[in-house]
Amino acid sequence: MNSEAADLWQRAVQALATAQSLSSSDPDAAASRAYYAAFYAVSAWFTLSGTTFTRHSAVEAAVHRDLVKAGLSTTAIGKAYSFLHSLRSTADYGGRMHVSPDEATEAVAAAGLIVLEIRRLASAQGAQLP
Repeated sequence: MNSEAADLWQRAVQALATAQSLSSSDPDAAASRAYYAAFYAVSAWFTLSGTTFTRHSAVEAAVHRDLVKAGLSTTAIGKAYSFLHSLRSTADYGGRMHVSPDEATEAVAAAGLIVLEIRRLASAQGAQLP
């Protein structure tokens, strides 16, 4: 595994742990960290093949195109990623709108699902993620 992928993976694991710890006390922050856990995990997987992105929307499009439509992952992963991407907008830029505690709990679960799926995909390709 290259060092960039390893760094992104460590960021994913840390963001997921932070999201879990904030879920009940700060739903906005938990949802934002849950999104970043998924974002970093997916970015780590793409980095393994030399692919990088400069926009969050490009990562979301790649999840649907290169993982889901390519048959490497399920539609549930694509839906989970899109849910997190959308919820992050509310969490970070929602103004008077906020993420509910139930949405934060759902976001943490979705991020956990994506992190596990990326670990599975990497393992299937012979890459071990820490």
